[in-house]
Amino acid sequence: MIGTNFVSDWLAEAAKAVPDVEVHAVYSRKQKTGEAFAGKHCISHVYTDYEEFLNSDIDAVYIATPTYVHCPQAMEAMCHKKHVLCEKIMAVNEREAAEMFACAKENQVVLLEAMRPDFDPALDLVKEYLPKIGKLRRVTMEYCQYSSRYDRFREGEILNAFNPELSNAAIMDIGVYCIHTLVRLLGMPKDVKAFSTKLHNGFEGNGIVLMQYGGLTAEAVYSKITESVNKSIFVGEEGSILIGKISMPDSVEIIYRDGKREVLPYVPAENNMVYEVQEFARLVRENRVEHPYKKYSLDTLRVTDEARRQNGIVFQADSVL
Repeated sequence: MIGTNFVSDWLAEAAKAVPDVEVHAVYSRKQKTGEAFAGKHCISHVYTDYEEFLNSDIDAVYIATPTYVHCPQAMEAMCHKKHVLCEKIMAVNEREAAEMFACAKENQVVLLEAMRPDFDPALDLVKEYLPKIGKLRRVTMEYCQYSSRYDRFREGEILNAFNPELSNAAIMDIGVYCIHTLVRLLGMPKDVKAFSTKLHNGFEGNGIVLMQYGGLTAEAVYSKITESVNKSIFVGEEGSILIGKISMPDSVEIIYRDGKREVLPYVPAENNMVYEVQEFARLVRENRVEHPYKKYSLDTLRVTDEARRQNGIVFQADSVL
């Protein structure tokens, strides 16, 4: 594991539920931080030297560092023949992601984006029941979560979560869940229109991305500075499918045009990261270097790149040729 934040905690806990996976080592820039994380999760090895870490007897790495270092860390790991599970958003832009997947192919290792909705059974359930709501006319994926770090930002302290110099923005951190789900279920849109709200330091706090699919309009609504009570919704001519909490679904139901409700047979996992760990292990076991999730990741970044272009959200990595 690379990175020792709260997301790494969740992944470490999820891995304990997957028999094929053992968290064997952790890499941290600080020995004390690495040891504290290792002690919490019973991890036997701690490294502060990345080269030494990659030359150890690990088979794969999970990357949970800031977005701007995902690409170089993943590329170096794959050049050492390590499989990579990379936290979302997997890269700053489509160009970086394409280079990462090319490196995976060259080294015959699996590269997978840790995009939780991709692997949660809730999405398969939605696809199965979509015909019951008739012709699909509108989809709204909504994820608005007031950041636990926003209060400190409002008091004048800028933490990593609100630092655009780290290739961070609400669309990269929160909006990506909505956009990724849309391109996975609906494909690439014919047109994209994006709108953003920026904070005083240039950080994008919230936004909306409108995606046109001919007779269907979809929207990704996201925010790190407000909380929403709305569910994500698929609206058809005969009814609607509602999903609670797109990053970690907690319910799926249909409301038909006549008002009748149907709760779909879905039991949420306590920690749905277990699904991505299971799928990653399967892909590695079967040596599936090429897999369908690659297209979803690249399509998502193509949309986020365009949305950022329209709203002047530029990162240092965008200027690298």
